[in-house]
Amino acid sequence: MARKGLIQREKKRQKLEQKYHLIRRSPKKEISKVPLLSEKWEIHGKLQSPPRNSAPTRLHRRCFSTGRPRANYRDFGLSGHILREMVHACLLPGATRSSW
Repeated sequence: MARKGLIQREKKRQKLEQKYHLIRRSPKKEISKVPLLSEKWEIHGKLQSPPRNSAPTRLHRRCFSTGRPRANYRDFGLSGHILREMVHACLLPGATRSSW
C-alpha cells in the first residue's frame, strides 16, 4: 500500500492539470503561427507561468486498489501483483491464468 500522502499529492496534480489545461494548450498553438523568434520567447514565458505540478508530464498512473506507482496495466488500472491475484481468484472475466 502506498503512503496516503503520495496518493493525495497525485490527486492534487490531477486537479491542477485539469484547471490549467486550456491555459497551457492555447500558447502552444500560437508558437507555431508566430514567425519571429522574440515573440516565440514571449509566448514560451507564458507557458512557464502556470505551476509546475499542472504539467501533464508530472502525472503518474497508480494502481486503483493499492496506489502502487509502478508496474501498472492501463487496461485494468491495476498493478501486476494485484492483477495476478484477481485473475487467480476469477474476478476478471476474459483474463487467462498463468503461473510464474
